[in-house]
Amino acid sequence: MAKKVGLLTAGGFAPCLSSAVAGLIKYYTEKSPETEIIAYLYGYEGLLKGNSIPVTDVVREKADTLYGFGGSPIGNSRVKLTNVKDCVKRGLVAEGENPLEVAAKQLVEDGVQVLHTIGGDDTNTTAADLAAYLKDNNFDLTVVGLPKTIDNDIFPIKQSLGAWTAAQQAADYAKNVIAEHNAAPRELIVHEIMGRNCGYLAAEATRYYREWLDQQTWLPEIGLSREAWDVHAIYLPEMHIDLDEEAKRLKKIMDTVGNVNIFISEGAGVPEIVASMEAAGEEVPRDAFDHVQLDKINPGAWFGKQFASKLDAAKTMVQKSGYFSRSAASGEEDLELIDRTCKMAVDAALEGKAGVVGLDEDANDELSVIDFKRIAGHKPFDITQQWFVDMVTDMGQPAPEAAE
Repeated sequence: MAKKVGLLTAGGFAPCLSSAVAGLIKYYTEKSPETEIIAYLYGYEGLLKGNSIPVTDVVREKADTLYGFGGSPIGNSRVKLTNVKDCVKRGLVAEGENPLEVAAKQLVEDGVQVLHTIGGDDTNTTAADLAAYLKDNNFDLTVVGLPKTIDNDIFPIKQSLGAWTAAQQAADYAKNVIAEHNAAPRELIVHEIMGRNCGYLAAEATRYYREWLDQQTWLPEIGLSREAWDVHAIYLPEMHIDLDEEAKRLKKIMDTVGNVNIFISEGAGVPEIVASMEAAGEEVPRDAFDHVQLDKINPGAWFGKQFASKLDAAKTMVQKSGYFSRSAASGEEDLELIDRTCKMAVDAALEGKAGVVGLDEDANDELSVIDFKRIAGHKPFDITQQWFVDMVTDMGQPAPEAAE
């Protein structure tokens, strides 16, 4: 039975981190109250710096408080332990040090026997690297990960923690954004939704939003028209986008309805944007994981610019729901999954069983402890799913074709 447990949250926020921290503390307190728990502040950065706080009796007694909040009470950062150059540059390790070794020694110094990593594919593959290093160097530590990502793009996990809530929040955000559609004649609205390589969040948010439209009473006689509030196009990284043909289709909608609303994943069109930047000799900004920094290349603004003149838009508005969505408190669906996941994670840790706890697509979507070797990122959204095809065609958009 574990005597000391370490927790860390890492990567971007998702509407599950605070709840997952609460769940782990709650179930350790119930099942193994003698287990000591510490939390590393700001993810792997805190681990490298030895920056941690104890989970006190007061925190254990009031852990349920965390369920009501989004974000992470213990903080996040984007640190990859195998990216030595970046760790040195940021002052997290000294020149010549191996971040994996520094992290391992810190865990040993802190007496941690179980480390829970709550994060996405980068967080958990980094945890896998750490676990492998510890094993190869005879450190006795069990790493148990929990899958967090609003992109829902981790192989082989069916549903990542926080993704449902993020989609619902993006849909709620859109309700007020789309209300701006007649703030001026011939308005073009682009709603940019997070999703670097996977269109799940944009697709699911669009579905939630259109379900809300179906539940409303409309009064077109005074201008309250479902057609004007609808989503007229959705673009995902997995989809081929014919800008010229789409511009012709959307121009007809603009002429008829008086406005156009577009939902996009932030990763949609990125290859084209990057290619144009590189052709112009511009430097493409990237992070420690070599990801293109999407907030700096601004895909939503790019789409707005491409379509504005083609649609004769008098006004173009680009709105981003990402930070609003990802920092929300967990919704009911997620809370139920988080609860089950935390219970299994605690059981696995106490049994010394390492891996990532998730709904395993290769095991009939059953909640399981999945071997780190099977964890990978960049799982694409399946644009051939019937509900998605039906939604897209119902919007008047051609049936989705895969990007080349």
